[in-house]
Amino acid sequence: MKIVKTIKEVREIVSQQYKNGRTVGLVPTMGYLHKGHLSLVEEARRNNDFIIMSIFVNPTQFGKNEDFDKYPRDLERDAALAEKAGVDVIFYPEIEEMYPEGYKTYVNVEDITEILCGKSRPGHFRGVTTVVSKLFNIVKPHRAYFGQKDAQQVAVIKKMVKDLNFDIEIVTCPIVREEDGLAMSSRNVYLDEQQRKSALILSKSLFEAQKQILDGEHDKQKVLDSIIKMLHTEECAEIDYVEIVNADTLEDIEEIKGKVLIALAVKIGTTRLIDNIVVEV
Repeated sequence: MKIVKTIKEVREIVSQQYKNGRTVGLVPTMGYLHKGHLSLVEEARRNNDFIIMSIFVNPTQFGKNEDFDKYPRDLERDAALAEKAGVDVIFYPEIEEMYPEGYKTYVNVEDITEILCGKSRPGHFRGVTTVVSKLFNIVKPHRAYFGQKDAQQVAVIKKMVKDLNFDIEIVTCPIVREEDGLAMSSRNVYLDEQQRKSALILSKSLFEAQKQILDGEHDKQKVLDSIIKMLHTEECAEIDYVEIVNADTLEDIEEIKGKVLIALAVKIGTTRLIDNIVVEV
């Protein structure tokens, strides 16, 4: 496995793969890998000949007073995990490589970036779509792999790909959870032992909501109220949002029917965690 830091090196490597008739899969990450990231690599290996993982903590998707400076970073650890999982190349650029002096161009998807996480993190998705579009142009993969835990991000990227005619297949992979149900996240490392236990309320409330719906409850507000009541049983849990929307378009719904996304963001102490579940009725 190689680790490269420049756009020129990545393009040379990918060009050779194309000449050899090999398919290229891209797994974009911010590093500090966990089993969720590695499941993306596993899926990419099934359908591509050559796997590139990007590791880049993207400053443009962090707002003021967010955790850019303290976001966990450990390239040596990540490289060992990535190589074992079957990654061929890690693209590990410096900020100046991605955003050179005088950089002025951004990609913005409207409407669906202004709800859910976008409502409390203005500018976040502009940073996401900008860096992802840059990675797509640099790597030119056949397929790119993203996790369902970031459901809104996946929807935004799919919209961008469709609207801007990227010739790339976006593959969404299921949420990977700890044995006790907590969705895997690089930010889980911020949680102390008690907060880690409290964080289980996110997945518990989602699973209970799923059960209610599958048992026949289609009143959206009743399900939302039930989730909120359950979240409030943890004193250190501060709700950012709890929403039920159309799973494909993220549009608001009046009644639970078809395929819906139940999504939430909750602060446990100072750590903001997100989770979601898709239910079809």
